[in-house]
Amino acid sequence: MNIHQFHYVLAVAEFRHFELAAEKCHISQSTLSTMIAKFEEEVGVRIFNRKKKPVELTLEGAMIVDQLKIVSKDIDQLFEIAREIKGEVAGDINLSVIPTVAPFLLPLFLQEFSLQFPKLNIVVREETTEEIRKKLKSREIDIGIVSIPLHDKELVELKLYDEPFLFYDAKHVSGKKISLKELKSKNLCLMEEGHCMRTQVAELCNPGGAKQPATLNFEYKAGSIDGLIRFVKSNKFSTLLPYLSTLDFSPEQRRHLSPFSASVPFRSIGLIVHQHFVKKKLLNILRDRIIARTSGLLPKLDAKSQMLHPIGS
Repeated sequence: MNIHQFHYVLAVAEFRHFELAAEKCHISQSTLSTMIAKFEEEVGVRIFNRKKKPVELTLEGAMIVDQLKIVSKDIDQLFEIAREIKGEVAGDINLSVIPTVAPFLLPLFLQEFSLQFPKLNIVVREETTEEIRKKLKSREIDIGIVSIPLHDKELVELKLYDEPFLFYDAKHVSGKKISLKELKSKNLCLMEEGHCMRTQVAELCNPGGAKQPATLNFEYKAGSIDGLIRFVKSNKFSTLLPYLSTLDFSPEQRRHLSPFSASVPFRSIGLIVHQHFVKKKLLNILRDRIIARTSGLLPKLDAKSQMLHPIGS
């Protein structure tokens, strides 16, 4: 029994096809089939029903495959620990970022970071906080960037920065700061359900879930910050926007932005990893790089600012 056999079994379990699995593993189909047959003989369990098209896992085989996935992840961690000991920054890294952060933060550091470490293969996705939390626990991804704190004992959080929110009113030109009390009477366009920013802003404007009278007979729930900005701008509505999303605004758009006069609402953004994450050197380099790239862009907040917590997503 060897590591290669583990990979061969998992490849067939993924593709349900011996030829495709062999191509992925860069070996001949006959070699792959022979190695899997030897593995089945050694463990005394028939893993695949080869008579079915596509190939099916037997009931016992499904249990073996589940355990092999765990073993395979542990082996990957073993190699990562060895790289850490040798001071190497290499291998694969899967990074997921919430959609209200990704388009504005990633361009600040990702390309430079990838060029600095050419042996590192980085895969980046946009996912909700709940998806990121789930995939970190199942080890499907390595690092998440979300609004913190999450208060999850299985995850480790590293703070990156505090990001204030600005009020954007497409109908009126701003010339002064706005207070949270004024905001509660406004009719805001928000993100759709599933985005933590929607829950954050809704809770800020309606503490305790108290309903506010609306002046519009519809609700617009955007799927992205870009979609939210476009809709608000074209229909002369208002919304709250995270600071980084406004950096490339035109001078005309900036005339419609208002900072908050006191108790500035903000969210904390951080890196999150599983408690057993082993790429500590990589994580620290990534954190330091993001902090360095954002520290000069974000305004400093006073002690009276009001933090927004991610609730439910």
